[in-house]
Amino acid sequence: MEDDRGLAASGPVTTLEPAPDGVAAPGLGRGAPTLEDVARVAGVSRATVSRVVNGKRAVAPEIQNVVKAAIATTGYVPNLAARSLVTRRTGAVIVVVSGVEDQGHEGALSTIDFADPFFGRIVGGLLRALRPHDVDPILMLAETDNDRARVLSTLRNGNADGALVVSTRADDPMPGLLVDAGLPAVMFARPSHPIPLSFVDVANRDGAGLAAEHLVSRGCRHVAAVSGPIDVGSAADRLSGFRDAMARHGQAFVAAEFGNFTFESGVKAMTSLLGRYADIDGVFAANDLMALGAIEALHVAGRRVPDDVRVIGFDDSSVGALTRPSLTSVRQPIEEMAIEMAKILLDTIAEPDRRVTSVIFEPSLHIRDSA
Repeated sequence: MEDDRGLAASGPVTTLEPAPDGVAAPGLGRGAPTLEDVARVAGVSRATVSRVVNGKRAVAPEIQNVVKAAIATTGYVPNLAARSLVTRRTGAVIVVVSGVEDQGHEGALSTIDFADPFFGRIVGGLLRALRPHDVDPILMLAETDNDRARVLSTLRNGNADGALVVSTRADDPMPGLLVDAGLPAVMFARPSHPIPLSFVDVANRDGAGLAAEHLVSRGCRHVAAVSGPIDVGSAADRLSGFRDAMARHGQAFVAAEFGNFTFESGVKAMTSLLGRYADIDGVFAANDLMALGAIEALHVAGRRVPDDVRVIGFDDSSVGALTRPSLTSVRQPIEEMAIEMAKILLDTIAEPDRRVTSVIFEPSLHIRDSA
């Protein structure tokens, strides 16, 4: 018999210490420990151990601690396949990435560079949020119809519990496919088209406004922008936010060239701008890699940063802080955004009827040497 806390009626349970490495726990054989072994050491029923392991039903905290101590003592390792049958959860989610390359157009440029610290910061934040819940991320690309079908099949077949979508493609069909299929998913950045899908984002227009205000305060009167693809929502918001803020200071025209968030495209865009507007004295780039490309092009053209031209990026990545000159940049809290993204997905998996939601983070300007 158990009392209502799940303890065996035979007596109290003492605090347990893990057995030394290579030493079998008291009363146990040398075979793989079982739920029954844990229950015997903890002094509770097998059902109570199962509830703690599966997290299926509430168990008093003191009982959870006793069972967890017994698990450590016995060396018991849960059978994940068996547990998934009970919980109907796999303990895995898909990180879906679109925009690595456009395979349908020869010579098309990449829009997500895995060497970009931006992507690494997203993954780092996701791991921090998922690990305490024993959830593992599975990376899948979604560049083609076949790729997208594999993502949907993985979720529908119960091989993953939900999807975290990172995309820079304005025409990406993946978010809509997930919504149509009724599958749990959350996006990093606002979807390009309004759909009922949860997302996290930064206030892009406000961040671009911070860059504009700083350039004006530094005396810049002939500014230009190195934008991301105009059909990508974040890039469009950053460019329009920058132009609006400059207009408030009487600068009615802001020249712009378009890149695709890579270093090379920043070099190309800045070179084109210098060929048309020799008097540029301030530049805002839609991400740090393009800002560093712009600085390279300015150096090749004999223009000094920040003496002749001031440059501001967006992201506040570690690579920008280490360059010379160090890069002034609008910070979006990418790790925190990724953590929130994972939390929303885990909540949605646990509560499928949960309403879609959005969380918008505030940017800040980190001033360094380039501006």
